[in-house]
Amino acid sequence: MSYILMWLEASLQSWGVNSKYQRRDTLNFPSKSGIMGIILSALGKTGEQKDFLSRFHDTDLEIEGYFPKNKKGIDKLEDFHMVGSRYNESDPWENLLIPKTSEGKKAVGGGAKLTYRYYMQDMAYSAIVEVPDDLVDEVSAALINPVWPLFLGRKCCIPSEIIFQGKFSSKQNCLDKAYEIAERKNKYRGFTVFQDADSERGEVITLNDVPISFGVNKSYTDRQVTFVRNYMNEENLSESLS
Repeated sequence: MSYILMWLEASLQSWGVNSKYQRRDTLNFPSKSGIMGIILSALGKTGEQKDFLSRFHDTDLEIEGYFPKNKKGIDKLEDFHMVGSRYNESDPWENLLIPKTSEGKKAVGGGAKLTYRYYMQDMAYSAIVEVPDDLVDEVSAALINPVWPLFLGRKCCIPSEIIFQGKFSSKQNCLDKAYEIAERKNKYRGFTVFQDADSERGEVITLNDVPISFGVNKSYTDRQVTFVRNYMNEENLSESLS
């Protein structure tokens, strides 16, 4: 197995796991399904992709969250959003965009729906992704020159930094590179999300974010991660990252 370093930075990011219907919340960090979605989009792969996803089912994924030095935590944005509003019913194309019932009839209230969508603001993450050796060159090349545009959770979340930051033979080499990027960008490490459960180390969280299949009929299975807070004063940045 090899490792690749993905740097995920943008003015807005949103990583939903259990969000459905009118309320679309976000995790405080990228999900494994989100990471795999970026990789598959870069590769130009569509459909279920069960065989490809199975290669990553038990692979390691470590996430580190970085804050600007003048911030102490995550700022979230709530977006009041209207879906299906003000479409022209007489226009065949616009009519397709109006939400309807399962029978194809116009929903109560004209089909317009209110939704609430949440985003994290001005965050950066390093994702240390374990990749099978026979796939690492293909995945790396795709992230450098993606087939389709890459977004950080939703299409409005456009990366402000190059995502692919190198392939490495060990996790520690990935971490060293991530620390270099963070120091250059004047950011400090606020937390780390480790694969597997270790209650003595931090808060154990169960996530339903390991994709088994994408496409129309998406399916996922659970994994456990450990969330470790590492808030520090900016004066301790260099010492803590060394």
